[in-house]
Amino acid sequence: MAAENETANEEARKKASGYHTGAVDVVMSVDAVAREAAQIAAEAPKAEELAALAKGEAYLTIDKLRAGYGRMEILHDFDLSVGKGQSLCLIGPNGAGKSTVLHSIFGFTNIFSGSITAGGTDVTKLKPNDKLRTAGIAYILQDNSVFPDMTVEENLLMGGYLKDTTDQAKESAEQVFKKYDRLAARRGQPARVLSGGERRLLEISRALVMGPEVLLVDEPSIGLEPRFIDMVFEILDDLQHGEGKTIVMVEQNAKKGLEFADLGYVLVSGQLAKAGPGDELLADPDVGRLFLGG
Repeated sequence: MAAENETANEEARKKASGYHTGAVDVVMSVDAVAREAAQIAAEAPKAEELAALAKGEAYLTIDKLRAGYGRMEILHDFDLSVGKGQSLCLIGPNGAGKSTVLHSIFGFTNIFSGSITAGGTDVTKLKPNDKLRTAGIAYILQDNSVFPDMTVEENLLMGGYLKDTTDQAKESAEQVFKKYDRLAARRGQPARVLSGGERRLLEISRALVMGPEVLLVDEPSIGLEPRFIDMVFEILDDLQHGEGKTIVMVEQNAKKGLEFADLGYVLVSGQLAKAGPGDELLADPDVGRLFLGG
């Protein structure tokens, strides 16, 4: 009987799931992932290769960026190229600098050297408000950034705080309500009554009030049930392909992010290790083994 129990326990251990779809016997420690990823980074793509992936003139570019917080440098000579209407997903181990890329583009970090351009305009030294107002760069925060006691409409109007007049903000909000019936039906209700998916829709919609060209999306699926994750990615897909928005995202579910995005970048220790079309990175055995649990 003891032998039978041991056999059953061994089978259960083999079937236990790890990160995303990997079994426990193939899950690697964080340190092991970082070590192997660093070896891959030795053959990192050059700036001209990234430009080619952007398929023509890039709309958003980062050139040799060194950036971080305080005196701490997180990104080291980081390059990026994304074409107009393209989507890019940043993946990599914890602490690789993925969110720091978004923060740097929007103006939340200290820039030590390098440059960031959007639509041909150097935005490196612009403040966040100026990047939103003049360069059309919007940042969509992680979950729980709505104001729960304010109505859906009031939350939406907060996205138009840089508009010249209140009427302009209201006009933009009405366009959002026309687009998303889910929000229109709850416009007068406090945001706390919204489901997780509806809150995420509100966060995305609030960023749209200023009519941005570039959307920086931080963890769109975080905290959401599977049924809402699909809804959020359908919304992002419509914004990219229906409205021509350029999207740069960080996504904890690397597989989902690469399935969605045109391009994928793998970051390791603040540097670009690998880049390519999203579907090619999904099929890359090193990426699958290190970051997709397969």
